[in-house]
Amino acid sequence: MGTTKSPITQSLIVTGMTCQACEYKIKHVFGQIAGVENVQTNLQTGEVTVESEREVRFEELEAVLKPYPKYKVPKASTPANTAQADITKFGNESRPSSNQEQLLPWYRAYYPLLLIVAFITGVSVITAYSSDSAAWGRGTLHNFMTGFFLVFSFFKLLDVRAFANSFQMYDLLAARSRAYALAYPFIELALGVACLLHFQPRYVYMADIVIMGFGAMGVIQSVLDKRKIQCACLGSVFNLPMSTVTIIENTVMVLIGIALLML
Repeated sequence: MGTTKSPITQSLIVTGMTCQACEYKIKHVFGQIAGVENVQTNLQTGEVTVESEREVRFEELEAVLKPYPKYKVPKASTPANTAQADITKFGNESRPSSNQEQLLPWYRAYYPLLLIVAFITGVSVITAYSSDSAAWGRGTLHNFMTGFFLVFSFFKLLDVRAFANSFQMYDLLAARSRAYALAYPFIELALGVACLLHFQPRYVYMADIVIMGFGAMGVIQSVLDKRKIQCACLGSVFNLPMSTVTIIENTVMVLIGIALLML
């Protein structure tokens, strides 16, 4: 009778993982490599353990991560001969120290988002200034919507395809239409330009409520189902869970749209 061959276990460091959705992505991508049977990740340390029928080459890891430049596997630096023949380590030199393993403080993790929102809010208030408080309030909300759409569409446009992949994981419309997911950054840009030009503002506000409302419902559904949402690909500036960014973005914009229609 033949004996079952034990799987080869390889340990490596993957940089760029910032949330549970990143772990899901790495497990999925590495799982596509021929012969890989199981993938385990550690978000805090960046360590990934791969069990496979054969030894996975460093070039294979690089190849599957090529479409996702956010993630990197540092080159191996361990000696060729190890104490255990069935265990290989890649990138030991990049393993974080105990201090580095600590999660970033909240203010550091969310600093880019807070800074952008603060800038948009400040500019909105200043540019909308009026002696009429009602007009000032309406102008501030309109200008905030303008800046929000323009700025956030910019980050989405940095990598449209990667954003679309994330967007389709939770948005109710994008999940049914790849074309809509790819067009979404341009829709946001168009709404921002329309706000900037004050072109048909009531229609813009209604479009904002519908589009952002669908997005919010999709995120809430994903959270209730306890699904891991893939990281938002809004550039390297944002190291935030997609669910957090999207809930804030969609909810705030829906409320602003409703307020502007009522004012």
